Parts: sequence; structure tokens; C-alpha cells
Amino acid sequence: MERQLLIVLMLSIFITGCQQVQIDPTSEIKNIQNKKIDSENNEILYETSYQEIWQYLKENNSNKEQVLLNEQVLSYMNMHLEDLESFKEYLNDSYYFIYFVIMELEKSNLPLELSLIPYIESNYDPFSISSSGAVGLWQFMPRTGRLYKLNKSWWSEDRHDPFKSTEAAVGYLKYLYERFNQDIYLTLAAYNAGPSLLDRKINQNKRKGQAIDFWSLDLPNQTKNYVPKYIALRELILNSDKYGIEMPYIPYEPIVKKIVIPGQVEVLSLSDYLQIKPELLYKLNAGYTKWASDPKDKSIFYIPIEKYYLFESIDNPFIDSNQINWISHIVKRGDSLWELAKKYDTEVKVIKNINYLEGDLLSIDETLLIPLGKTKSNNFIPYEMYIVSEGDTLWSISKKYNIEIRDLAKMNSINENEYLQLGQQLSIGNKNIHRNIESKKRTILYSIKQGDNLYKISELFDVSIKSIEDINNFKQPTLMPGQIIKIAIRAF
Repeated sequence: MERQLLIVLMLSIFITGCQQVQIDPTSEIKNIQNKKIDSENNEILYETSYQEIWQYLKENNSNKEQVLLNEQVLSYMNMHLEDLESFKEYLNDSYYFIYFVIMELEKSNLPLELSLIPYIESNYDPFSISSSGAVGLWQFMPRTGRLYKLNKSWWSEDRHDPFKSTEAAVGYLKYLYERFNQDIYLTLAAYNAGPSLLDRKINQNKRKGQAIDFWSLDLPNQTKNYVPKYIALRELILNSDKYGIEMPYIPYEPIVKKIVIPGQVEVLSLSDYLQIKPELLYKLNAGYTKWASDPKDKSIFYIPIEKYYLFESIDNPFIDSNQINWISHIVKRGDSLWELAKKYDTEVKVIKNINYLEGDLLSIDETLLIPLGKTKSNNFIPYEMYIVSEGDTLWSISKKYNIEIRDLAKMNSINENEYLQLGQQLSIGNKNIHRNIESKKRTILYSIKQGDNLYKISELFDVSIKSIEDINNFKQPTLMPGQIIKIAIRAF
């Protein structure tokens, strides 16, 4: 309460005097000598005494901007100060990503405080999707994403990828920063509203003989709020001691490591080998929107750096090519299971097992997973319980189902040399990895806009009209502006 009263007192001062508070301009960027480049990974490495990311950010901020703590900024500051524990958790959401973001900004000679943008855009959530279709940490719209080579396929969406999208965002910010004469507030406004709109507003003021700084422009309300949110966040982080804020511990060092694995990789198989929760692996590699990476020659993953030793182990099962060779097929009029099996050189029962089809009828626009050819790497074993009979051994069971003994033992948490007991139950296959392609979704809430219809919404979020109707129990839906509906997007 005392802290908030202090800010309110400051507010009264700034309202009456419209005073500008300057951060000490004598503090220069320092401690970045001894810079080294890791040419293999294109990473900047440092030999410094920094322990925490916040210390580095505080001592290496740009100090170029005139910090105006006006009524609007103080209001946003007070919102954060009302619940310091929640604010600490909010800042900690960047734990796995902010070091990478700062390093990319530094490589491009941009103000390091721009690393705060993803807090405002997405709370540093790579799965974030706005009602307008903006995606990822940096909330890229499709068109801007394509301009910066953020691609989309059935298997992946680069706008969700926290590392690819960061590289793209830094490239975009550098363009905006140079276009608007290194004015950080105009850069932020252009990032939020678009550079073309900002140019129009600047030219309008020029024709009227008015000032062209951010505060003088007639901008949309969202953009008017955007810069004050940034200033409030910057002030609280760079002066956390002054406001009694306990910052979350985020080390000033890489927290994740990039690895390259031959072929296509099942995400749950990789998380199982790393002994980490699949949710974490999906978060670090949010660009992969399905149960596996793209069926390409190699797959790039980011993993917790403390798990990297597993990839230096001789037992690493991901050293060799790991081709799965699956494709997605959207059912068209006239398709049948028999024709698809013939076309893709597989079997009807395999297509049915993989897609959990109970009957033989297909639905138009339904997406099916289909293995390319009858190869060992495409072996699919639906989950089932095997009851041990007279004479069974792990070796004989593994041969019957064409799986490795060590995998069979691992599935059942037993030793490879262990004797089996009559009647013992063994899990065959993995019900978690080979899941229905429509499972593992992320449900969001969407507010209906004027002119919306189910077709338009389904196109926006890349889902079927039926899925929207089912999750909302619609029978004959009449959509009204302001109405809130659920949408199950393909998050994983």
C-alpha cells in the first residue's frame, strides 16, 4: 500500500508539472569487452562477471530515450506493483528465451530493452494466438511472417517457433528502428500499428506544422497504450531496487542448446529420452505443431542445456537417421481407404489404426496421417496389453511385434534379462506417441466481431466449422458481436 501511495504521490507531481525524469545519462554500455564469436552456432559468447540477466540489462541499456512517467505510465506501473508475486511470475515467463532475445538484439546493435516487447505481446508464451490471428512470442501476423521467412506447413508453424520468430522479429525491429531514425518510441508504435499507418500520421502532423514525436501523433488507442506499457515495464525492471521488486533468477548464460537430429523425430520419444516433460519440449520447440517434426533430412530442436550430455552419450538413439516418413492427406470427394492404401503403398488396417478409424467411411476435408511405404521405420504398433503365455520371452515377443528388446523393456520398466511370469501383463506400443491427430489441442476464447461467421472464423484459426460447432454445442448458431466462443486450435 505504501508503495502504491508513493506512485500516486509521484503521479500528482507529474500531472501538475508534466516533468520528465531522466535516467543517468553517464552510464555507458560496459563490460562487453572480451567478446567472442562461436562461428559454428553463430552465437556471441562473453567472459564477464555477470550472474543474472537483469544485471546485464540494467548495466547495458541504451539510455537514449527520454523517460516520461506520465499519468498513463504510472497507472500501468501501479497495476504491476499491486501484486509483486504475480509480477515476479510474469517476468519469469521469459526464463528460457530472454537470453537468446538479448543476444540477437546485441548482434544487431539494437537497444536491449526491446527484449521487453514479448512481455507486452504474449507474456513470452510461444503458443499465444490473438483473436486477430497474430501468433507467437512476437505476435507476427501471417503477411509479416512471410516477409521474414516464417513458413507454415501441416507439420510446423514458424511464427510459433520462439527462436526463428525472434530472429525474424529482430530483423523487423532493425528495419523499423532505422526507418524511424532510431526513435525507440516510434519504432514501438510502428511495430504495433504498422509502419505505413505511422508514416501517414507523421505526414499529417508535418502538413499541419505539428510535432512528429510519438506523444503528438493521433494514433489508435491500442498503440497509444502500447508505448506507456513498455515505459512502465522498463522503469520497474531497470529500477527494481527503487520499487522494492524481487526479480526472478534468470542466469546470464545460455539455458537451452540447439541440437540437430537426422530425419524426422517423434516429440514424445525425444522427451522420454531426455527425461523431461513433453510440455517443456513442446514449449521450447513450439514451431512443431504436431506429434513429430517435419519429415525432412534433419530436425532442429532446442533442449535444456543440462540435458545436452545425453547427446554426447554413445547410447544416444537419435544419432542415426530416424526417418518416420509420414504425410498428411486431406480427404477429397471419391477417396476411399482402399484407394489411399494403394496410392501410398500401405495397408487399410494401418491407416485405420493410426487414425483411430472405427469404420471404413471417410469424411470430406478430414485429415489423415499416412505412412509412405511398408518400411520398418514406418512400423506402427497400436497400444495393447499382451498377456505372457507359456514359453514367452522378451526376445520372442519383440520379434513378434518387430520392436527392439530394449524398447519393450523400457515400456514396461523391466530389465532386458528379466524372466517373465505366466499371466504377466506387458504394454505393447505406446498409446501416448501414436495418438489421434485431432487430440492434444489448446482451447482459446474468441470474441465475435461484426461481420464474423463460422466460415471466416474457421479460416482464421485453421480449424473445421464442425469442430467449432461441437465444442460450443451449436445447433443453429446465430453469432452476435461480443459473444464469446471456444475454439480448439492445434497447439501441438
